[in-house]
This record gives sequence, C-alpha cells and structure tokens, in this order.
Amino acid sequence: MASKSINVEHLARIEGHGDIHLEIEDGAVTRCEFAVTEPARLFESMVRGRPFQEAPYIASRVCGICSASHTLTDILAIERIFGVEVAERTRAIRELLIYGSFLQNHATHLFVFAAPDFLGHKSVFPLKDADPALFDQALALKGLGNQLCTQVGGRSIHPITAVVGGFTSELSADEYRALADQLDAMVDFALASVDLFNGFEATDLQTQGDMLAMVEEGAYPVIGSDEALFVREGIRFSAQDYRDHVEEYAVGHSAAFLAKERANGRPYMACALARVNASWGNLTEQARFAAAKAGLRPPESNPFANNVAQAVEVVDALVRCAATCHGLAEGAFEGSSEPVPFQVRAGRGVGFTEAPRGALFHELELDDEGRVVRANIITPTSQNIANIEADMRALAQMLADEGRSAEDIQLEVEKLVRAYDPCLSCSVH
Repeated sequence: MASKSINVEHLARIEGHGDIHLEIEDGAVTRCEFAVTEPARLFESMVRGRPFQEAPYIASRVCGICSASHTLTDILAIERIFGVEVAERTRAIRELLIYGSFLQNHATHLFVFAAPDFLGHKSVFPLKDADPALFDQALALKGLGNQLCTQVGGRSIHPITAVVGGFTSELSADEYRALADQLDAMVDFALASVDLFNGFEATDLQTQGDMLAMVEEGAYPVIGSDEALFVREGIRFSAQDYRDHVEEYAVGHSAAFLAKERANGRPYMACALARVNASWGNLTEQARFAAAKAGLRPPESNPFANNVAQAVEVVDALVRCAATCHGLAEGAFEGSSEPVPFQVRAGRGVGFTEAPRGALFHELELDDEGRVVRANIITPTSQNIANIEADMRALAQMLADEGRSAEDIQLEVEKLVRAYDPCLSCSVH
C-alpha cells in the first residue's frame, strides 16, 4: 500500500500561523501534528511589575477579536483579589461587551473562514459575486458586533471604558433602544444562517475528548459564573482551582502550550459546541428552537458541528443583547455602572469568562502595592490544540481506511481544523 505525506505550510483561513503534517504508511497514520509556528509573545512576562490598572489593557492585546474577553477576564481576577462586588447593572453591561466580541468573531469565522470550505471556494471573495446579499448581510453582522463593542467599550477593539469596579461611561437610554432595534433587525438573517450551515454536508466524526464550559444554574453564562464543567466526566470545579483540573504542557513540534484534563490525561474541547452541550436548555427560545430544528442537541460530539453551534450562538446573542439593552434603557438592572470603591491589597485571583472561541482563564498575583507578581493565561485555542490533533488523527485514519486520496484527506483535515475556529496567535500569548 502506498504511503501518503500531507504537509500544509501556513494553513489558510485561520487566525495566526500553523502547519499540518500527516504521514500515512500502509494505510496507518504514523504521524499527525498540528504545529503552531507563531513566535512567543510573552504577555505573561510583559505585565510583571506593572500596576494592576495597566494589566487588563496589556492583556487585551493578546487578541484583536477577543480583546473584550481578555480585558474583562483580567479585571475579574483583580476584583477577586480586592474583594470587589459590582452592581447588577455593571454585570449586564459587561455581558453586552462580551457578546459584541461574539458577534465579531462568529461572523468572521462562519462566513470568511468556514463557508468557503463548503461552497467550493478558496476564499470568501467569490461569495461576493455568487451571493452578494449573503455577503453584505454577513459584513453587516460583523459590523454590528463592531458597533456594540464600540458603543459599550469605547472602541471596537481593546476596550477602554471597562475598569475595576465598573465602567467610566455608559450609553443613554435612547442609545440603548436604538441598539436594541438594530440587534432585533438582524435576527432573521441569523436564523437563516443556522439553516445555511446546517445544510452543509459534514463528515461524521465523533471526538473522543471531553468538553469544558462555564456553567450556572438557569443561565447560558459567558461571564459572571466561577463554575466550570467537564461535560462528559461531569466534573464541576471553581475557576479558582483550575490548576487542580487543567494541566498545561509543551510538545516539541509546536510553539504553543497544550492542555489536558489533569485527572485522566485526556484532551478536551473549549468552544461554542462545548457551551451548547453544557447549557442547551438555557439558550433563548429562538436560539433553542433553531438548534433543535438543526438537530443540534446534547450530547453532540462532532467537532464539525461547532460551525452550527456558533450560528446558534449568534441568534442567542442578538436576542439576549436586545433584551438587555431594553432593560438598561428602562432601568431594570439594579445599581449604577460607575466604578465602586475598593482597597488595594495583595493576593491571587483567577478571572474566568467564555471568550468567543471558548473558556478563558487569567490568573494574577499582586503585591501589597497592586503590582503584578505573576500572571498566567490559558486561552481557548491552547486548550483545544491537543484535541484538534487527536481528531485530525482519527479523521485521517477513517478516510485512509476508505481509500481516500491524499487530496481528499487534506481538504477534510483542513475543514476540521477551521471548524474549531483556532486563534494561533492567542495560543502563544
């Protein structure tokens, strides 16, 4: 049986730079590597010695899409150390900011990165000629995410209004109502997008890894809960104890740290699909109906379904954020968004949010003056890489057993990696 070598240098249509290396000999996969080739960016060292006020805005530079998540996750870690409790209104506005980055990310991933795989294109640009209405609406969805981040966070990336204890400025009631109208107007397109991505044919692959997501009773949480869940194992833990449950490690072929469950050494996924599996019943009604119509129900373990899960989350974010904007306009949330007073003190704290691509942990240790002694960041992509490699191996072996060509195997493996929506620049943070 002939051997096959598949080498993809700088995989296209993902964030950052990474290579795929596969060797198939006598029908068996003997090598499977997803190599992150980004240089180290040293954000954890960069904040050392800096005052706590600077840390969130340095951390936001880890990613241009998920910058709101990195900012707020750092702020949560600092508030944990200082014992800060924010008002309900602040929590609602923070959720809006997180969801703005969800709309930015999911629109980009679904229509620019993933859709060409299923439409026979090498990039998004032929879509403009083939379906200009779809192309324009996809751009409008991304633009709405930009607008939400700009109005709430002060600019579309690297927000400046979110600070320890609250926000430095806030929208007027009329601005909230206008934003709610724009969010509502995009729901029909989002619902159609769920049908679109559900209609794309995907290989039947079942990941053997676990899934990790934030959970909270009666909620579909993206910020505000400290509880994480390994879905398959049923293991719940506080984000403050993440080191007891998540083990980071290095491999020779990649510049990124990888992660696995400490209890059993298994890889796992942290992504939209993990969130849907963990909290399906708490999606908004329209999003849950769209998911049910698409056949997306727990337990769903096909990593290709992450595309559909992201489309469902777009529906959920639009409906949820429109309701939040109306509530903020009508004064439905208690308290003020102005920063609450606090006392600087030494300590350790872990911030935990759901970034668009999955669970995000920021650990900070501060001294008595509020300067950073130590920092650690675990991004969604660094948590996903080991599971991506395991799924790549399983998929390549399945296709080799079917006698598929090297070209077919390469295409399907590339589609798989893109379905995870990796950000390789974040993985080397």
